[in-house]
Amino acid sequence: MTGILAGKTALVTGGARGIGAAIAKAFAAEGAAVAVTYHEHGAEASAVVADIVAAGGRIAAVKADVASEEDAAHSVRETVNRFGGLDILVNNAGVILEKPLLETTMADFDWLMSINLRGTFMTGREAIRHMAKAGGGRVINIASDLGYFGREQFSVYCASKAAILNLTKSWAKEFAPRILVNAICPGPIDTDMLDLANMSPEWRAKEEMIPMARVGRPVEVAAAALFLAGPGASFMTGQTLDPNGGSVMP
Repeated sequence: MTGILAGKTALVTGGARGIGAAIAKAFAAEGAAVAVTYHEHGAEASAVVADIVAAGGRIAAVKADVASEEDAAHSVRETVNRFGGLDILVNNAGVILEKPLLETTMADFDWLMSINLRGTFMTGREAIRHMAKAGGGRVINIASDLGYFGREQFSVYCASKAAILNLTKSWAKEFAPRILVNAICPGPIDTDMLDLANMSPEWRAKEEMIPMARVGRPVEVAAAALFLAGPGASFMTGQTLDPNGGSVMP
């Protein structure tokens, strides 16, 4: 490890599992102090904390519901209070819904959008508020390859991720050059989101029908996040990195 994030502080929403946990560990290994939010997965968050502490890193777990405006502000405030600042935000928390349009209720729509889009907006707004006063920072929004091409029976999820891409571009234009805002659009990644509780066997199988002929690993998305957070991405804003195994070639 090269310590490219030494002296930096990062907040990773939904950092208890999957992609978020991998990003938190990658950032901590490169010297950043890291705060992770969790809502329902306290045991998993504790395990991430234990792993990072055992490796000599600095980490705090913050219980927060990204769908709550109060909790979004609290997660940023708590990160700043614990570590003295906030340099990097990763808006990772998200949920998925596989459901035919004609069976999708407004409660389904509101639930998913409140986490994926509203949560990204609110946490991003509060982090950028702090970064603007501090003089700069990085925001990384986690979208999805489905935000590019859509998919039947996933329309609300696809819409939320497409919206995140345009939120990213808008913030990038509004806050350049001091705050760099980029996105990551993972393809199929081996996380709980691909479990059969969230996705039918048919769609789970189709996730592997891409040029790389496999699903990706959370660490492969973490590598993209680490690049966007580090010095090598100093001339990138409003851009999207696509660790997707070839599922989309824009």
